[in-house]
Amino acid sequence: MAQYIDQSVGWARLPKVLGLAVLIGLRHQLRTSNLYAAEPSPAPLTGPVDAGNYLGARTRDGSYNDLSDPGMGAVGCRFGRNVPPEHSYPESAQRLLDPNPRLISRTLLTRDSFQPATTLNLLAAAWIQFEVHDWFAHGSDPTQPWVVPLRVDDPWPQRPMLVERTPPDPHPGDGPPTFTTQESHWWDASQIYGTTPAFASALRAPEQGKLRIDDVGLPPPEVEAVVDLSGTAGNFWVGLALLHSLFMREHNAICDHLAQKYPHLTSQQLYDKARLVNSALMAKIHTVDWTPAIIAHPTTVTAMRVNWFGLLGERLGTRFQRRFGRIGTSALVHGIPGSPTTHHGVPYSLTEEFVAVYRMHPLIPDEFTFRSLADDHVTAQHELPDLSVLNVRARLSETPMADLLYSFGRAHPGALSLHNFPRHLQHMHRVDGTPMDLATIDVIRSRERGVPRYNEFRKLFRLKPVNSFEELTGETALAAELREVYDDDVNLVDLMIGLYAEPKPPGFGFSDTAFRVFILMATRRLESDRFFTTDFRDETYTVAGMNWVRDNDMRSVLLRHFPELSPALAGVANPFAPWNPVSVRPTTAPAPTRKASA
Repeated sequence: MAQYIDQSVGWARLPKVLGLAVLIGLRHQLRTSNLYAAEPSPAPLTGPVDAGNYLGARTRDGSYNDLSDPGMGAVGCRFGRNVPPEHSYPESAQRLLDPNPRLISRTLLTRDSFQPATTLNLLAAAWIQFEVHDWFAHGSDPTQPWVVPLRVDDPWPQRPMLVERTPPDPHPGDGPPTFTTQESHWWDASQIYGTTPAFASALRAPEQGKLRIDDVGLPPPEVEAVVDLSGTAGNFWVGLALLHSLFMREHNAICDHLAQKYPHLTSQQLYDKARLVNSALMAKIHTVDWTPAIIAHPTTVTAMRVNWFGLLGERLGTRFQRRFGRIGTSALVHGIPGSPTTHHGVPYSLTEEFVAVYRMHPLIPDEFTFRSLADDHVTAQHELPDLSVLNVRARLSETPMADLLYSFGRAHPGALSLHNFPRHLQHMHRVDGTPMDLATIDVIRSRERGVPRYNEFRKLFRLKPVNSFEELTGETALAAELREVYDDDVNLVDLMIGLYAEPKPPGFGFSDTAFRVFILMATRRLESDRFFTTDFRDETYTVAGMNWVRDNDMRSVLLRHFPELSPALAGVANPFAPWNPVSVRPTTAPAPTRKASA
């Protein structure tokens, strides 16, 4: 019934209560029809062997989250799928380059002029990259690169263009090729704490379970020296630095609070508890702050809050649980945190389709304006390369972090649309100087990992396929561009291109097609994790730790560490929405008004 109503009317056109009912029905259908495991997991179990450690704390590599399957979701496990195995084979070598991914980059993705997403601020763009770095990383294999032909007029400096492949599964099975992750799939803040022993150890401060932070708000240079910049860390930039610094500070604040409440806790126990609290707080922020900002339809805003707080809501639900505890096991009443763990019959992992719909590089601008928090005046203007990994420390040394946060809060990210891919990401350089076109790579990645193209993807998620380019885009000019590139065959349109071209529901920053994956996976990331379900309780987190998660959100985290941001956030409903411009306060009292004579 939900599918029928959705296909005939559309969930976004329904009154909120009916829209929520349809989304619940669609989620149930997706759980039963769009979860496919790539198991048994080949994940090496390198986690701790001390039961007292992994039973009540997150492990460095994500192992032992599920005690019956310790490798589930850990570093080295396989990505799962949201489509049947027979639809997840990679494209053939010939089809993988048809249409030419570089041609798509140049003709359909190149940013002609910046298209802003005016309902969001730039922290929203930095946030999703910050979270993605926690969830997955495939790595790359330079030994047999894809060879991308170039047109004569293409200015690319390397001829032909070479794109490193996704590394194959070291233990392949008999079905479609599978791929493994270099990060744990759990929502465990691994982007901060690290998954390698060298980094995780170097980041630890010697006292009270804290993390090491230097004067500019970053890990000290000797800690950064153990990071491999040829991998995911090479994508670090000022936007990520702000959030890394913010939540490293938050970890240390949690440690101070717990040490005061529980003086008997050891340094290791403080670290473990603070990581649990910090990770849960970030999951909460993503659920009730970031997601409602980027999909600001009234129905989805309510749906995300119900995911976390349940139908009782934040205020009533929190008061109820503090006084009476949780009544029953229903996630619908009290929210997913604290409900029973469930994998819905399929071992937990993130999926290749989930990775594909999170390709959101148009969110990043090419130009940045830094402003003073004191009076809003422009202090500097930079292009994206000036903010890249090798320049982060210089930018943070020049500009106070409060000013940088304010600047990001005042600026807009880009819209997730065609002709809005950052120019600097189409011609960027790795730390070793190798040129990269990230737009070309994005197209290739879905093709080589067997993610279906747009129309096939829609059919597999029980959406009606589009019959024409005009139906896809809702207009004619863009349809004509797509028709020329895809040789008049709408079934050839790549998933990412279709997601960017598709008209969006009211209030949405991304497409309804992409939303289908989020309906399924946004709840799964919480429901499968025992530290958000059965072990989301006082005995694991401590009473003070549980209260910290309940009582905080993105606004309180920002204001705890940078209280001077208060005027910019005053009256702003969501911290990922545009902030207030500050005004210059008068330095002297105004002259008294003279009364008129009788």
